[in-house]
Amino acid sequence: MSRATKIVATLGPASSDPVVLERLLRAGVDVVRLNFSHGKAQDHIQLANLVREIAAKVGKPVALMADLQGPKIRVGKFVEGKVLLQAGAAFILDAARTEPGDFTAVGLDYKELPRDVRPGDVLLLNDGLIKLTVESVQGECVHTRVVLGGVLSNNKGINKAGGGLTAPALTAKDMEDIKTAMAFGAEYLAVSFPKSATDMEMARQLANVAGEPTRHKTALIAKIERSEAIPVLDQILRASDGIMVARGDLAVEVGNAAVPALQKKMIRMAREMDKVVITATQMMESMILAPVPTRAEVSDVANAVLDGTDAVMTSAETAAGQYPVETIEQMAQIAEEAERAEESTLEGDFKNKRFGRIDQAIAMGALFTAHHLGCKVIIALTESGSTALWMSRHNIKVPIYGLTSQVNSQRRMTLYRNVRPLLMPTVKDRDEALAKAEALLVEQGVLMPGDTYAITCGEPMGYPGGTNMLKVCKVA
Repeated sequence: MSRATKIVATLGPASSDPVVLERLLRAGVDVVRLNFSHGKAQDHIQLANLVREIAAKVGKPVALMADLQGPKIRVGKFVEGKVLLQAGAAFILDAARTEPGDFTAVGLDYKELPRDVRPGDVLLLNDGLIKLTVESVQGECVHTRVVLGGVLSNNKGINKAGGGLTAPALTAKDMEDIKTAMAFGAEYLAVSFPKSATDMEMARQLANVAGEPTRHKTALIAKIERSEAIPVLDQILRASDGIMVARGDLAVEVGNAAVPALQKKMIRMAREMDKVVITATQMMESMILAPVPTRAEVSDVANAVLDGTDAVMTSAETAAGQYPVETIEQMAQIAEEAERAEESTLEGDFKNKRFGRIDQAIAMGALFTAHHLGCKVIIALTESGSTALWMSRHNIKVPIYGLTSQVNSQRRMTLYRNVRPLLMPTVKDRDEALAKAEALLVEQGVLMPGDTYAITCGEPMGYPGGTNMLKVCKVA
């Protein structure tokens, strides 16, 4: 695979068939997203098992990402399923209402809204397509005036411009869903609407407890979709293993115009802090109905790649769209083309930078050496995958191969930019391990006689965090 940027695909009715799923994996999907906003626990378990089965058939590592629903900040249902709101009309959001709504009022799934708003606040419904201004709050009723009208249907989301809704990131449903995700061994757990590092720390604690019986550890992805998360992004990053630039809800809260700059900032911060980053939402939206993307969507995906994102993600395009496989094929092609235009920033990355850990310094040394010697590949013998992760934070044209004996580490590395993870049995003797690593890449057709490569490992072998050796070799 020549592509460095990874692809995360959301599964749904359009992609849950084994034949379609196999085509998606062969087209380039690296990580499969299971959206816990839809379906029941057993549905996700069955789908996870199917992904494992198809991945084994295709012969490629694929990670599972369980994406938690988060708080339901939504309106209730309507008598006829939807209403047309006219600009200038009065409309009531009633937290106490139990009967279906009409064009004058509707109930709320989010019962705390009357406590979270005050006159003058702007509420954005249905991803910002409908705009309401709060005029007064009377008991459980939020009286609003329609500024921007349109069709409002059942259970559409509510955002407050500028943020400020108090809903907790983890609901009772999320806590149960974490148990389900740990039961099928999800490599990644995406947490919706975190506002602070505490939200992520709580999710990690719950995941650790749920994974204890099988000793399964998951990596946490914080979905940045609340305006409150932006000022404390560094703290959230430290408490997470990565972030998702969730541009949908984030754009509604901070405004569309602010999102491109925030995207660049988030990607840069994640890379600087040795975290992974996924760019998501409406990347190929038109391909839900069309066989080719728009020029703007091509530019959007390419720019995310050029920004340095680890992965680009599909949502409805592969979950419910008419062209799921074609979407992945187009995404892969766009990413490859964008990567050809990239320039290495290695020299600048190392300026004025100090490394306090031996294993991190060895990883950086491998990059520097491989870049200047023109090595064919870099091989990282790694138990946890950390060495490969550190290497992947820097833009280098040399492919990185993460060789591990741990299946969970192999699957987790599928999300790391420019990393190709392979399984290799643990070998205690260093020289034997180095020989086996070379033989594996020769067998894979990656290395050929005369090729030079850089390899890192730890001595003694088999201990996470023990990388302390760098060697440059030539295939005989």
